[in-house]
Formats: sequence, C-alpha cells, structure tokens
Amino acid sequence: MEIIYQKLTEDELPTFINMRIQQLREEGATEDFDLKPALYDYYHRHLADGTFISWLALDNGNIIGTSGMSFVEKPPYFGCPSGKIGLLSSMFTNPAYRRKGIAKELLSRVIEEARAYGCGTVQITASDMGVLLYTDFGFVHNGNFMQYKL
Repeated sequence: MEIIYQKLTEDELPTFINMRIQQLREEGATEDFDLKPALYDYYHRHLADGTFISWLALDNGNIIGTSGMSFVEKPPYFGCPSGKIGLLSSMFTNPAYRRKGIAKELLSRVIEEARAYGCGTVQITASDMGVLLYTDFGFVHNGNFMQYKL
C-alpha cells in the first residue's frame, strides 16, 4: 500500500461527491433527496474561485480519503484579527483504511492551506468519530457554538 496525496480537481468531483454523501449518511443523515446537484454546484464554483480546497488520499489510483476547507471572511475580531476563517469539512477515510494516519495527513495539508490563505482560525463541527483526531491535533471545544436553522 503506497498512499499518494493530491489536490482535488474537477476530474475527481463525482467520486468526491459520492464519498461526501457516504460520510453524511455515516454521520446519521436520513433525508431522502438528491444532494448531488447542489454539491456539484458548490464545489465547482468554489474550486474555481479558490474558496474551497481539498486534499485527497489515493491508493492505486482510487480515492480512499478526502478532506475539505472552505474559506470565509467575517469582520475581524480579537480571536481572529484577519477575519478569515477556515471551515473544515469532508474529512472521510474509507473504513478499510482507517487508523493508519491518513486523516491526520490530510488534516495537516488542509490546515497548511488555511494558514497560507491567511486564516486566523479553523473551525469544524466534528462527528463523534472525528473528535479524537481533532483533539489530538490541537483543536479545542468552543462551548459557545450555536446555530439557528432557517
């Protein structure tokens, strides 16, 4: 097994989107509608303008791990003077490849992308499975996170 890492391009979008849906289902999503068109639209636009980046892990040409970082900007604040925030998503490793350091390598690469973009912070809504990875990496819980669904 020789894992190769590369950036996501338009060519890999169909597989990337299928893996994203698999991840969402694994995390408990039960909605019954086709999310693929909306995901394709999002990734197509944001890959093109540089506000989404993804690193992939491949084994023998097959994507076995994904990562994603969306870049957003808010008014600067003391905790993030640049106002630039990385929103981590799409962290998924094929079950047969888990616990081999692949997710940690992908996370390192997208964190470096956020640093290069000028982000002052990176945020994620972690799945139960991912909490240990992010805690070990140095992420801390923010008890103030709330959301309002529209």
